Amino acid sequence: MAENIIVLHDLRAPALAVPAAPEAPVGIISDALARPLHDLRISVTDRCNFRCVYCMPKEVFGKDYPYLPHGDLLSFEEITRVARLFVAHGVEKIRLTGGEPLLRKNLEHLVAMLRALPTPSGRPLDLTLTTNGSLLVRKAQALKDAGLDRVTVSLDALDDAVFKRMNDVDFAVGDVLAGIDAAHAAGLGPVKVNMVVKRGSNDDQIVPMARHFKGSPTTLRFIEYMDVGASNGWNMDEVVPSSEVVRRIDAELPLAPQAANYTGETAARWRYVDGGGEVGVISSVTGAFCKDCSRMRLSTEGKLYTCLFATRGHDLRALLRSGHDDLDIGAAIARLWQGRTDRYSETRTMNTARVDTGARKVEMSYIGG
Repeated sequence: MAENIIVLHDLRAPALAVPAAPEAPVGIISDALARPLHDLRISVTDRCNFRCVYCMPKEVFGKDYPYLPHGDLLSFEEITRVARLFVAHGVEKIRLTGGEPLLRKNLEHLVAMLRALPTPSGRPLDLTLTTNGSLLVRKAQALKDAGLDRVTVSLDALDDAVFKRMNDVDFAVGDVLAGIDAAHAAGLGPVKVNMVVKRGSNDDQIVPMARHFKGSPTTLRFIEYMDVGASNGWNMDEVVPSSEVVRRIDAELPLAPQAANYTGETAARWRYVDGGGEVGVISSVTGAFCKDCSRMRLSTEGKLYTCLFATRGHDLRALLRSGHDDLDIGAAIARLWQGRTDRYSETRTMNTARVDTGARKVEMSYIGG
């Protein structure tokens, strides 16, 4: 194995523990800090066709990188079983992610299986997907027909040269914009576009991106460059605070603050004073939102993570493939969430200079953003 390859899969994950006296789900559970479980993010592949410098840089994810073999991935049936157990515990929103989730063959079949899940309240699941947009022209209508509600598209620049430098595979902006148009046409809206802002790389694209999407049905959100994992060489000096993003836009396109849509919304909302829509800013570094975090993450091969910045997961696949029934597995999930105390971003924000905990954090490309 080449020296520059870092195997990023969590091989130390302990098996998820089944309580001695498993209890049936009651529809809602809260963690040790009184945060309810509401969202499940499911990574369906560890592969991506982009090599974004802040997520899957080529020097780590080269041609010899050892991706997971297909047999290690959770099957669609296993994913659906897990999702059903989470829904019984109060999950109302499921987001499919990756890697690039549209690289998973026949993903629309999984969407249809998840769409059929009943919820305790009788309300339909909020079923969403995050994508780099490269395959949306081809897949948007099939995803909608299968029951997907909407998509979020990652786009880090409007200028072609800057964007190609960011994705590092020479992929053109126009192809992503065509994917966004296809998503709108298929009814996968409201479409959101996420731009990760990295100082010195693409921060000159903040205002051009705002101008382009202003007045359109697309909601643009700016995300602070995060210290996720170890492969992206994160440096605080490369973070553009959300407050600066808002100031830059406001200087040319006046903004006013907008109330949150719901408790726990990660993006702070700003509307254009002239009525041209809104933008959002996600202050993942400078303004932690751990106190309202309601998300659990399921990795491609079945490990559960209670925090985006976790250093280890908990092996759920072992339970799925060793004959345990739904009562056992559901109780194990509940026990994990009820013991959760994660608040990495808050503790990091209180002492931003001390961001290295000494343990390797899981990569975003492995469990999704």
